[in-house]
Amino acid sequence: MSDFLRTFADDFAALNKDNLERVSELYSDDAVFQDPLHEIRGRQNIQQYFAELYENVSDLRFDFHGFDQVTSGQGYLRWTMSYRHPRLAGGNLIRVDGCSHLLWHSKVYQHRDYFDAGSLLYEHLPLLGRVIRWLKGRLV
Repeated sequence: MSDFLRTFADDFAALNKDNLERVSELYSDDAVFQDPLHEIRGRQNIQQYFAELYENVSDLRFDFHGFDQVTSGQGYLRWTMSYRHPRLAGGNLIRVDGCSHLLWHSKVYQHRDYFDAGSLLYEHLPLLGRVIRWLKGRLV
């Protein structure tokens, strides 16, 4: 297991709305963050994105349970994200499994998250959620 990945995961999991200046310890100035819903370029924009994320959710937590270094400066983290949003799932806790692909030198310069956007968001919207859950059930 990579010491870099373990340290990054621990530091990322420790982020919260009160210490987002620590994003500069994790990401290079020109870092790119991508997930199924966003593409954000530049560390300052990534920090702003995280600030907006923490502003809109509560009980946001990342539990990392897999660390796979592929080559020097490239690896994967497997995680479960837990959060609450007052307008999703009746404010109940939502859990989503995902994986992050990271490229780094001394800091991460590319971070790409993979997860089911339906499980994260769409399934928990009042009307759309029922339709998506029904469709998923039909496809299994």
